[in-house]
Amino acid sequence: MRTRKFFNHPQKTIMQLGKYSFGTGDRFSMQGEAQLRAMLKAAEHGVAICPVWNKSNREHKLIGSNPESTRLAADRAVQNLGWNNPYFVDADHINLSNVDFFMPHCNFFTIDVADYIGQPAEAAQLNAFIEKNKRFAGKLHIPGIGEEFEVSEARLEAIGQKFLTAISHAGIIYRHILHNKVNGPFVTEVSMDEVQDAQSPVEMFFILSMIADEGIPANTIAPKFTGRFNKGVDYVGNLEQFEKEFEQDLQVIDYAVKVFGLPKGLKLSVHSGSDKFSLYPIIGRLIKKYDKGIHIKTAGTTWLEEVIGLALAGGEALEMVKRIYAGAINRFDELTAPYASVIDIKKENLPSPEAVNTWSGQQLADALRHIPGHPAYNPDMRQLLHVAFKLAAQEGAEYSRLLEKHKELVGSQVTENIFDRHIKRIFFI
Repeated sequence: MRTRKFFNHPQKTIMQLGKYSFGTGDRFSMQGEAQLRAMLKAAEHGVAICPVWNKSNREHKLIGSNPESTRLAADRAVQNLGWNNPYFVDADHINLSNVDFFMPHCNFFTIDVADYIGQPAEAAQLNAFIEKNKRFAGKLHIPGIGEEFEVSEARLEAIGQKFLTAISHAGIIYRHILHNKVNGPFVTEVSMDEVQDAQSPVEMFFILSMIADEGIPANTIAPKFTGRFNKGVDYVGNLEQFEKEFEQDLQVIDYAVKVFGLPKGLKLSVHSGSDKFSLYPIIGRLIKKYDKGIHIKTAGTTWLEEVIGLALAGGEALEMVKRIYAGAINRFDELTAPYASVIDIKKENLPSPEAVNTWSGQQLADALRHIPGHPAYNPDMRQLLHVAFKLAAQEGAEYSRLLEKHKELVGSQVTENIFDRHIKRIFFI
């Protein structure tokens, strides 16, 4: 089959992300070195992981930070630890209204199109899509997938109506970045994970066709998988169903790369991928089986490790953590509303601030640290503090001072979390 040629400015747009990459979010831009140490430890075991410091527009607004601070922190960590490999700063979940805010400082752009899925396509665009893909009508066989898929013109029309406007919007954003970014090449991710239903293999195949037609040299794609991907806690769902969807997505991507001429390194991105411990063996086994890459967004778990480190430090640091928790209880609705689709907190399982005030630092750390099976672990408390970073920001310089004062202890929690609980599980170290 003939592949499409769609890279107009390859020297400007194509950037090598690497086979394995981790989105190491850092809410307060103070744990770059601790995060990078986890990548260095992985390298000692023969696993090369590219760090991607990701932070969304929403997070910048809640904290009052900006993309420049994220870039400076990443550059500083790389310089201080002598990291000689590629690294990236991700404009996470951007759209056309805020991409310019990130443009000078980022070299990775996660284009979020979820809000546009389901918006009707223009008639001419829809007709062109159907005409281009009629060759796949009938029985569609994707190598590696045992079942064949029936593709009718009506099904093509339904897929076009559902996804064309979204991918067209991704193309508009990509070209805006391409024509306005002046400081080098960048990585492009297309994200459609924050929707209700997982994309089927047939939908994913034709979504990739649309991405190729838009001329987007996608490095990663973040689909929706069945089940709950709540912030900072384990996956909730059917493991066999996830395994089937993940494996089929790998096979669809592999075929679509060949058919549509997409970048050879195109790989899956798992959003809210932090702490999905039950999924990591599945992911690790399948990417090894098919020799494929993966991008995992660990995001805000770093903020939780800061809280754990401060709790263990005791004294004024512990008192601050208790104060933040009390504030989170009192401002529950305000803090959880922006994250309603990715948290599931049972309020009855949250201890009262009065009870927590009697706890030792070790007790508080044990409740928050994600160790499956530990009798003190409280996933509801962990999720609440995950979305309460705004309260730490409101502590101002005092929070930063305590992080600096207890830098070694806090940093050890961050490194241990990323390496021992994430990297080791995925790559079977």
